[in-house]
Amino acid sequence: MQQEEKNTPQVEATEEKVEETEAAAREAESQEATVTDESDVKETTSSLSADIVGEPLDDDALKEIEGMKKHDAAMLIVSKTRHIVEDTDKQLDACKMLLSDDLKAYEEAKQALMENALAEAEELLREVGYLPPALEAEESKETVIFEPKEEIPPFYVKEVSSGKFGAFVLGLLVAAGTFGGVAYTAAQKAGVALAFDKLPDMQTCQQVLSTVPQLWGGEPNMTLGAVAAGGAAIVTGWIVYAIKVATKGAANLAFAKKQLEEAREYAKHKGDCKNEMDRVDAHMNEAIEMLKGYEIALREQNGKLHRIIHIEGKLESPESYHEKSKREIEETHKLVETVKRFIDTPMSEAGKLSQKSLALLKDAKENFQAFIDKLY
Repeated sequence: MQQEEKNTPQVEATEEKVEETEAAAREAESQEATVTDESDVKETTSSLSADIVGEPLDDDALKEIEGMKKHDAAMLIVSKTRHIVEDTDKQLDACKMLLSDDLKAYEEAKQALMENALAEAEELLREVGYLPPALEAEESKETVIFEPKEEIPPFYVKEVSSGKFGAFVLGLLVAAGTFGGVAYTAAQKAGVALAFDKLPDMQTCQQVLSTVPQLWGGEPNMTLGAVAAGGAAIVTGWIVYAIKVATKGAANLAFAKKQLEEAREYAKHKGDCKNEMDRVDAHMNEAIEMLKGYEIALREQNGKLHRIIHIEGKLESPESYHEKSKREIEETHKLVETVKRFIDTPMSEAGKLSQKSLALLKDAKENFQAFIDKLY
């Protein structure tokens, strides 16, 4: 019994520790949930901000902007316009860089073909008397691979100003004019002649300000006159300031919307250029693979022509060679003629991918496939 009584305090202490541990765990979970909720809110807010700045403004977004202050809306649209232009230019620059790499790779493949196979094949065809006069007399010329058409000028996004400083200066001038007008009218009523070449003395000022309340039938009172003249000046100045700022805001919003549309047209035009460059990129990659294939095929054919010349000699007429030899010579000539037509034809025409180049690439690939089919 005494043993049970001794154990009871230990059990109670253990239960208390367990309860404390559970309470601490619940509190930690609550704090973690709070942090998670705050994190979710921040992520949601960031996502919404990214949507406003990162995505094009559609008609619904423009309607929402109408509820904002016009200058704030104009600033947001200008920010969006800048994003559109910068994103468009970045994409086009990346495309140009890719196309530049493609041109370099194409030139390397073309040079390898010329040095390793094509020049030798032409020389061997001349030795067997099979090179057509048109190819034999052809002069070496520089071929422009791809020449993009003239681009439209860069688009520079113009910022908008609130016009508050100019409105403040104008409001200040109007306020001063209003105060001066009230003072001059009161001076006329009081029969005081104001000199414009010097400031009036204190007595004259008190007399004029005291007369101001009499303009609406009140009793002479300098304090009331000063308050009334100052109040009229402040109100008119504020009205002018508010109208000027509102007018500037409306003008800014109209300008920002117009600039946004111009930026969209710019992006559309640049997008068309990028799409055309993507077509050229795909065309050029196919051409590179085709040139590599022709290099391998012509190197093989060159070996056959060397064997023919070594065994049969250089005969007076191509028709004098063995039938199998003539087929190899004709096959080599067909490969040479096909690939030369392609590499001597510019890929661009009026800044766009040439239809002729597309047709010649298709023909070259078909001839190469036919050559392969004969081997297997």
